[in-house]
Amino acid sequence: MKRLGRVKENECMSCISCIVECSMAFYKEINEFKSCIQIVEKKGQPVPSTCVQCGKCAKACTHEAITQNAKGIWMVNKKLCVQCGDCVKACPLHLMVMVEGQAPTKCIVCGKCVKACPMDCLEIVESE
Repeated sequence: MKRLGRVKENECMSCISCIVECSMAFYKEINEFKSCIQIVEKKGQPVPSTCVQCGKCAKACTHEAITQNAKGIWMVNKKLCVQCGDCVKACPLHLMVMVEGQAPTKCIVCGKCVKACPMDCLEIVESE
C-alpha cells in the first residue's frame, strides 16, 4: 500500500509549500483549508500531518463512493458521492477537504507535496 510518509519531520520549517501545492493540485488556488496535508505542532515542532490511508472515510461512506485502488490508496468516486460529508467527519486526522457543491477530496498520494518540500521532509512509502 502506498502512502505519504514523513522523513525528516524535525526539519520541517512550516513553509507550507506542501499545503500550497496540494490546494493548487485539487482546487487551482492557494488555500490552506483546501489542502489534504496540514502542518501541526508536536512537542513545539512543526510536523506535516498526512493521510495514513486508514480507510475510516470509506467505512463511513454509506454510498460506497470511496474505494481502495490496486495500490492501496482510498479514492473518492465523484459520480457516486452525494456530498453528505460523513467521510470528512470520520477522518481521524481531519485531512479530508469538503467544499460546498463538490465531492470531498483526500490524499491520493500524487507526490506533488513531496516534490514541493524544500527540506525533503516527505516521501512516498510502500507499507503493508
